[in-house]
Amino acid sequence: MSALSRIGLVGLGSMGMGMAQSLIRAGFDTYGFDLNPDACARLAEAGAAGTGPSALPYADRLDALMLVVVNGAQVEAVLFGEQGLAQALRPGSLVIVCSTLAATQTQSIHRRLAELGLEMIDAPISGGAVKAADGKLSVMASGKPELFEQARGLFDAVAEKLYVVGPDIGQGSTVKTIHQLLAGVHIAAAAEAMAMAAKAEIPLELMFEVVTHSAGNSWMFENRVPHILDGDYAPRSSVDIFVKDLGIVLDTAHQMKFPLPLASAAHQMFLAASNEGYGREDDAAVVKTFKGIRLPEGK
Repeated sequence: MSALSRIGLVGLGSMGMGMAQSLIRAGFDTYGFDLNPDACARLAEAGAAGTGPSALPYADRLDALMLVVVNGAQVEAVLFGEQGLAQALRPGSLVIVCSTLAATQTQSIHRRLAELGLEMIDAPISGGAVKAADGKLSVMASGKPELFEQARGLFDAVAEKLYVVGPDIGQGSTVKTIHQLLAGVHIAAAAEAMAMAAKAEIPLELMFEVVTHSAGNSWMFENRVPHILDGDYAPRSSVDIFVKDLGIVLDTAHQMKFPLPLASAAHQMFLAASNEGYGREDDAAVVKTFKGIRLPEGK
């Protein structure tokens, strides 16, 4: 099975842009697609072989298509919608789904692709925009072993850590689902802690300094609390993304008849933040749901 050389990537947001740029640096013929013309222009300046709002004009020349879109509905639309790519890709082409989906949806997509003679790797990602730009993401993947051999260079370009969970599509999505349980709970807990510090009139910068040098620290605390300190809620990852992701976590647990009390509470916090109008703000905006406190304002 030959290695891949021509890669299309759909979704040039904070993660997809960095991944596409990493592929260009690694020498791949990289094609990037997004409805945002500014994102396409930026990737073209970085050396993309082609860009545009749709991958359809380029579909027959791609060896692999990576999907880095927001949710499962967008994955379905890109592949199977009115202008869907699945029918246009060459049989044997590889589809790599990097979005966070429920394992059941990932498996359904795999079955439909297989009927068209297309291969698939289930490869959700984590690490944020900075690691995406540096080619140092973590990938939780599943699929046929020979596909990982074929795509080795691709994953080397975008990821610092590739965890191959197993051969069955859906296993990667399940690991990402459990990861998102932790991520969502950690953000909610960080917001709760900083809100309590604000109520107690503890300087928030001091609280951040103490926690990040003590046992209560987490990656999410260290990464998201600076947004609160700066009063900067421009979305790196939004409140509504965690409404979605923790919803997937809880739906998966319901199917397993497995209780998740902390994830349930965190989901309610993100739902409350979305209900109050913060859905499109950075996920650290969940701290705004706490009343009777003063938070830093943006500079």
